[in-house]
Amino acid sequence: MYDSVGLQVLSREECLRLLGTMAVGRLVYTDQALPVVHPVVYVVDGESVVLRVPEGSSTLVARDTIVAFQIDEVAADLSRGWSVMAVGHVSEVDDEVVLARLRELPLASRGVGQRDRYLVVALEVLSGRRIP
Repeated sequence: MYDSVGLQVLSREECLRLLGTMAVGRLVYTDQALPVVHPVVYVVDGESVVLRVPEGSSTLVARDTIVAFQIDEVAADLSRGWSVMAVGHVSEVDDEVVLARLRELPLASRGVGQRDRYLVVALEVLSGRRIP
């Protein structure tokens, strides 16, 4: 299927597959009523995106809100590429059993500060487009 401008509409399954191919995405949220786009390291965990952020990160203001998450890979001449965008609720994980499992995921750390925090974005709305 193609959209009104001729881009291929990706299935949810293809969007999830593409999300699994990258390590850095863009988290979009609001802070004091202003939009923020913040690069974050992530990994796909089922139907969620898990973020590992340093203690004190400005990204932590996104807890308990609705955010957008976006990744893409587009050639400079626009001849090929794709983009995936998700919308969902963010929650911080504080359950020790769940944290132990998340700490085992292949998720890079920036190694800043004493303790990393884990945020989970439930992928409620997921859409993607590919340049044919």
